[in-house]
Amino acid sequence: MRYIRYAFLGLLGILLISVSLANRTIVDLKLMPDAVAELFGLNPGIALPLFVVVLGGVAAGVIIGFIWEWLREHKHRREAGTQKREVKKLSREVKKLKAKRDEGKDEVLALLDEAS
Repeated sequence: MRYIRYAFLGLLGILLISVSLANRTIVDLKLMPDAVAELFGLNPGIALPLFVVVLGGVAAGVIIGFIWEWLREHKHRREAGTQKREVKKLSREVKKLKAKRDEGKDEVLALLDEAS
């Protein structure tokens, strides 16, 4: 299975390198329209290779998706944490009650009762 993963990652790397080599043309990336840029007196443009713009957009989309899902699943993680704390609390209470029940018994008999 490990070799299949390495083969897949190798093919993905070759694909990304070939796309990058095929799209080396320099493009102007503008962060706002010309009319707005003139209004504020800014020129927020940058010249980048096309593959940087495309792969950067894909990477930004993946990151935004991960953050979106992390925020969306917050209530489930909170509920799981609450249940985990409740289980620990009840487990401690059971141990305490068993110790109280086995207080006057022989240690060997108490261990045998606990095992069954």
